[in-house]
Amino acid sequence: MRSGGPLRWLFLDFDSYFASVEQQEHPQWRDRPVVVVPLEDTEAAGTGAIAVSREAKALGIRRGMRLGEVRAVCPGVHVASARHEVYVAWHHQLIREIERHAPIDLVHSIDELSIRLGRSQGRPKAAEALARGIKNGILRNVGECLTCSVGLAPSRLLAKLAAEMDKPDGLRILLPGDLPDAIADLPLEEIPGISRGISRRLARAGIRDVSGLWKLAPKQARAIWGSVMGERFIRALHGEDVDPPPPGPPKSFGHGRVLDPARRLPETAWPVACMLLLKAAARLRRREMVAGALTLSVRWLKSSGDAEGHHRHGRDDAAWEVRFPSTSDSFVFLRHLERLWSRCGRVAHRRPDPRMRNIYVHLHALEPESARQLDLFAQTDLKVRERERLWAEIDRLARRFGSRTVEPASLKHLDLKYAGAKIAFGRIPEAEDF
Repeated sequence: MRSGGPLRWLFLDFDSYFASVEQQEHPQWRDRPVVVVPLEDTEAAGTGAIAVSREAKALGIRRGMRLGEVRAVCPGVHVASARHEVYVAWHHQLIREIERHAPIDLVHSIDELSIRLGRSQGRPKAAEALARGIKNGILRNVGECLTCSVGLAPSRLLAKLAAEMDKPDGLRILLPGDLPDAIADLPLEEIPGISRGISRRLARAGIRDVSGLWKLAPKQARAIWGSVMGERFIRALHGEDVDPPPPGPPKSFGHGRVLDPARRLPETAWPVACMLLLKAAARLRRREMVAGALTLSVRWLKSSGDAEGHHRHGRDDAAWEVRFPSTSDSFVFLRHLERLWSRCGRVAHRRPDPRMRNIYVHLHALEPESARQLDLFAQTDLKVRERERLWAEIDRLARRFGSRTVEPASLKHLDLKYAGAKIAFGRIPEAEDF
């Protein structure tokens, strides 16, 4: 439905979301600098901040700073270890409140969402009234610390940009007549969709500011981006209501963890890797898909020279992959993970420091379960079907009685609280993921 005015999109961005939730749950931390770190060991100086409150930002503390640096800037900073299940619970409360005011078009991440404005909401006064109603509803019905910044604009891209221009707790309207002057002073890297790689491509084309970007023809942008995304970007920047096509089926299912210090060696991290794989496999089956490949990736705690037998993604990264006939059988996945883990262990023990910081497990080479061809008269395929039905029943029990109702005996004594911090910022976990 086309808007009755120049505004078509509302973009909402929660301010310092993880840190704000911690302040909401700890009244004594309100109006004080707070950082959130991924590990239970909040005293480890090398731990990096994954979220920073507005009070800490005002002191110059930024996301990614090591805890030692943070304490040097502000010795009295409050440090919280990440509690993703808590952030997800608050997220769903916020979603319920926002949907009282308007239907949500898309939840982009745990702290961002967008709303397509209806015909009666497209004029500035009506759109602003909606935005303020959402803000007041969150204040009254959810929590005073959970503020948000809102952008209103003709395109979703401009609405997101508007929200980022007026933080925290801001409200910015970008009208067609405001452009490009309202955004002319922004660095290119601050415009959503301009990555470092695209910025370098633009620079090679002689474009180093918003003025030059604004003058790009859509066909020129397509050539610079190397895809139709460049053309869509320029048209959206000019205020056209151009959205990319809806996302296709998932290309992979995966999970990652920052490891607790007690689980950084291969022998102690193995149960965590199994747990991550079983979660990914359960999500795969929920979508009625099968996988034909498994990748294990690790990030080592310290730098060292190249070790033979692994593929380098960066100075401290390694990854291994195995392919197999498509299946959704977790027993098959675990068997292949064990092979990859052996390779990881051999590399680890050749390193001066074998400890791992992060591990990631991904199932990929996906296809719908219905598209897979099996020989129903082959004994092996009959066994595959039987085991897949077994895992489907295990999934059903997990949904009804809890995610750990049935699990391998080797994981029974694994305390998830100390398994490490979840790495889940762009995906909103489902209840059974915890």
